[in-house]
Amino acid sequence: MGFSLTFPLFHMKNAMPHIASDDRAIADAAQTSLRVIVGIPTVGRAEILAGTVKAIADQTRLPDCVLISVANPQDAASLDGLSLPFPLRIVTCEKGLTTQRNRILDELRQNDVILFLDDDFLMAPDYIEQMEQVFETHPDVVLATGKLIADGILGPGFDHATGMRKLVQGLAVPGDTELVPTHSGYGCNMALRAEPILTQNLRFDEALPLYSWLEDVDFSTRLASFGRFVRPGGMRGVHLGTKSGRTRGRNLGYSQIANPIYLIRKGTIARKRARDLMLRNIASNLLGTVRPRPWADYRGRLAGNLIALWDVVTKRDRPDRILEFKF
Repeated sequence: MGFSLTFPLFHMKNAMPHIASDDRAIADAAQTSLRVIVGIPTVGRAEILAGTVKAIADQTRLPDCVLISVANPQDAASLDGLSLPFPLRIVTCEKGLTTQRNRILDELRQNDVILFLDDDFLMAPDYIEQMEQVFETHPDVVLATGKLIADGILGPGFDHATGMRKLVQGLAVPGDTELVPTHSGYGCNMALRAEPILTQNLRFDEALPLYSWLEDVDFSTRLASFGRFVRPGGMRGVHLGTKSGRTRGRNLGYSQIANPIYLIRKGTIARKRARDLMLRNIASNLLGTVRPRPWADYRGRLAGNLIALWDVVTKRDRPDRILEFKF
């Protein structure tokens, strides 16, 4: 492969032909008691996506299929011609994280576990193997979210090479098998048991558009009554936190206020948690405006915060208002 993302201590299973958007990809996947589907929604980050998909080939337990959800087929053009040891399928729908996640859910069967990954998340080579073990040995678990060795979202982000170095360094310390309870999944790496989702017709809320701030919290809350949420010590990875292709500063700032207020009214986030998130984001954006950092538009985010707060006062706030903005 052109971009080498290998771990010499782990072996790769025998390669299978690459399937590039064949409708039979999932139907032809190996029939096991538990199918593992990796779902990756992506927008405007084709090269980042390619590096992430290539890295999946190093898993000690390969996925039964990888589903890439795009609004524009060009967003997956970097995958054309890749030789991968697992089936790959491209599905299309309208732009928006929640819509693109739902398009992936539409493809599932009840015996599936769907692992949602951001297009810039690197898994430890035994991540899927550890995840499968959790879901097979703990039938009451309906959600598992991994442990982050490093998260580039907190700074300028990492390229794939840097993220891989951090992953290798972190894996030098053995993982553990403890299942730590957690209140929600983190959308960058979140595994879900399909059975309750399909039985209850649960979907991500498409009223949260574009980057869909807090969509993972909202979905987790609605899934919570059907089983246990855990953070297994053996599911580890690095979130690159790539900044390209993300929502504009003002739009994100508006969502940082409008989305939690919408979820308070909906009843899927506690008032205190929502308040703490909003205050923390406003404080961060104020600091970033006074002391600018090149990797984020804090001034734009703060402006979006203020617009949203005014909309709350005038009772016209709603998450999809960002689709009307012309900045």
